[in-house]
Amino acid sequence: MSPALVPLRRQLLLKAFKLFDLLVMAFSFALAALAASQQVGEVSFEQFLSMRFKVQNFALFVGFLLLWHIIFSLYGLYSSRRLSARSGEIIDLLKATSLGTLAIFVGASLFRVEMATPDFLIVFWATSTGIAGSARLILRFWLRQIRLRGRNLRYVLILGTNPRAVRFAEKIRTRPELGYRIAGFVDDAWAGIEEFRKTDYALTGNLNDLPVLLRERVVDEVAIGLPIKSFYTKISEIVARCEEQGIVVRFASDIFNPVLARSETEEFEEQSVISFYTGRMDGWPVLVKRTLDFSLSLALLIILVPLFLVTALLIKATSPGPIFFVQERVGLNKRKFRLYKFRTMIADAEQKLSELEHLNEVSGPVFKIKNDPRITSIGRLLRKTSIDELPQLLNVLKGEMSLVGPRALPVRDCDGFNEDWHRRRFSVRPGITCLWQVNGRSDTPFEKWMELDMQYIDQWSLWLDFKILGKTIPVVLRGSGAA
Repeated sequence: MSPALVPLRRQLLLKAFKLFDLLVMAFSFALAALAASQQVGEVSFEQFLSMRFKVQNFALFVGFLLLWHIIFSLYGLYSSRRLSARSGEIIDLLKATSLGTLAIFVGASLFRVEMATPDFLIVFWATSTGIAGSARLILRFWLRQIRLRGRNLRYVLILGTNPRAVRFAEKIRTRPELGYRIAGFVDDAWAGIEEFRKTDYALTGNLNDLPVLLRERVVDEVAIGLPIKSFYTKISEIVARCEEQGIVVRFASDIFNPVLARSETEEFEEQSVISFYTGRMDGWPVLVKRTLDFSLSLALLIILVPLFLVTALLIKATSPGPIFFVQERVGLNKRKFRLYKFRTMIADAEQKLSELEHLNEVSGPVFKIKNDPRITSIGRLLRKTSIDELPQLLNVLKGEMSLVGPRALPVRDCDGFNEDWHRRRFSVRPGITCLWQVNGRSDTPFEKWMELDMQYIDQWSLWLDFKILGKTIPVVLRGSGAA
């Protein structure tokens, strides 16, 4: 909806809220500066502030204010959230303030602004999040109360009388605090209309009456519950009429009835796009995950150089062949990459696989036997301690893998999948460790292994990654389930 069609009262409230957020950012900045000045004992607070008032620092501060506003806008914190859950708004606020704090840290590091100390960043993030979050909760509570008293109402006209349209009306009616009132239903006669007449909802008219209803009645929004395929042309006309009069149009996103996927509406080149996705591997948490993957893998590779050298010498001394085992694996969305491991088998182990296929001890397309004759003497120790997996840190550093994610499988194993749902594991980057590896490792049956991979994808969060990493250490130390 264009700004001209937004009620003046809402425009003023929105501008006031934007100004409030900028004032919160400035106040948090000042409070954090005070905390940082206390950290520098030999410099007084007055001296600290005087150092900040330079042309460059003032320009940086103005830039941070602008960036703060852009970030809040990108996360939809100035959009109407009447139908969204309170938790969703708070989560978006946490994302916005976290990204804004990270931007300040990066900017201060690039321009060598010394005040971006840990104390500064913590106080700034906590203050800005706390005040902005509290303000939004208070505003929601206030709006809830006035809507329950019959003010700030919006009247919605529902098109369609099918069960989906009725369910939408029921959800609205059970949430009076949202401030919606049903202005009626509009639909043509059809086979199920008698079932609708059994409800206590009013049939205001048919679809031909809609132009008159929109002109003469109080209608803030139109909710379309008509079947898209049958009424595509009619719906296009309706949307055009509503757009012409500045009336909000809503569609339920469950028109395709996906079983697992959730939907999200996004804007692309001024066009609304409904996306269906399983799991939640995007946004700032994925950026944090990749940052942690890169930094931790780089640090571990540096720390483990002595262990790598000793392992390389032992492999060379105990069996002929290369130090590393390099194999093509299947990664994110079936991209092929070369995975690195310390060699634990004889040099021609891949060629001898066909001779041992009949001894496979696990179900599904994967191959594994406990007493594999191809494993070298030092190889058993490397597998028992999981040292053979450490070169995969190179794959993590390159972005082909993550520290945590479904196991990267060989092309041979992936070609043997006989269920398409198994392939959903390719929707995320493979990892060095995952749920099945801390729940039995190689002792886990194939189907259970796949189910744990799906569970990881559907329930993913940074906290889940941390828990899996924490559980991996004792499992590796015990050497349980290793093969």
